[in-house]
Amino acid sequence: MMYSSRRKPVLYFKEEKRLNRNEMSKMDKTFPWLWRCSRCSVFQLFVLCVVLVLASLLWLQLTCSGDMSSAQQRSAAPCPPVQDPRAKPEPEPEPEPGAWGPHTLALVVPFRERFEELLVFVPFMHSFLNKKKIRHKIIVVNQIDHYRFNRASLINVGYLESGNDTDYLAMHDVDLLPLNPALDYGFPLDGPFHVASPELHPLYHYKTYVGGILLLTKRHYKMCNGMSNRFWGWGREDDEFYRRLKKAELQLYRPTGITTGYKTFMHIHDPAWRKRDQKRVASQKQEQFKVDPDGGLSNLRYSVESRQEVTISGAPCTIINTKLECETESTPWCLLG
Repeated sequence: MMYSSRRKPVLYFKEEKRLNRNEMSKMDKTFPWLWRCSRCSVFQLFVLCVVLVLASLLWLQLTCSGDMSSAQQRSAAPCPPVQDPRAKPEPEPEPEPGAWGPHTLALVVPFRERFEELLVFVPFMHSFLNKKKIRHKIIVVNQIDHYRFNRASLINVGYLESGNDTDYLAMHDVDLLPLNPALDYGFPLDGPFHVASPELHPLYHYKTYVGGILLLTKRHYKMCNGMSNRFWGWGREDDEFYRRLKKAELQLYRPTGITTGYKTFMHIHDPAWRKRDQKRVASQKQEQFKVDPDGGLSNLRYSVESRQEVTISGAPCTIINTKLECETESTPWCLLG
């Protein structure tokens, strides 16, 4: 029996269609919802997709909100502060009054034109004394007259201008910084205390040296009539004051147990940049080794041009701009240079 070639596809299509219907009947029993979806319209499929998308978005929102709440809780926890190493250190808090001793130190600094050294000295000493819990006032006696520099007279001025709220003083060079925290700056009750002793000072090592840094009570300083006013220019005034201590029968004390030797202090003076006035005229060469029996606080002549309370890098100090008077008949070398 002959068949038309055009019927084979038809017969093949019907057989496949029956096969698909048989398979679909099986799938209807297993997945009934798929059969229902196959009969859905395009609009219904679109609505179903929208619902699924909205449900997915809602689930994502609930999940993310939970993660964000936990992240907020973590962010709300305090974090340790991060300190910028380039930032300037905050000023040190002043110790409570009960932590300090009953005495107040007048740190007297004879001064003229060494501003680069003063900018280092004042904050350094303020921090050093605060750590040792020593009440103190930094008094910079600035010589502004036209005479030669007179360290001894400026210390006398600092003693008289220090006020009644201080009871002992430190004769302190502006270019000498203590590096060893074990150094004692406390009240020298028993007698003058030479902090910059010869075995510790980086430059001067002779036994009668009492310069650099010397502590003594105001009563002991008055017993010596202060320092001699005859020493115009640099040097020798502390050697004469050593004789005054002996004459007043005051016992001189020095540090013990300091093992840092000549590295106990930092000497910041640069002699190449700022040379000392060491000139001596003929009469001055003879007089500089003599004891001044009457001069000192009793014959000091000066005037205070101004008094300024300033702060250098958070450290307070008092600057007393002072004009000294010179008796040119007895000390004509005050005008030299």
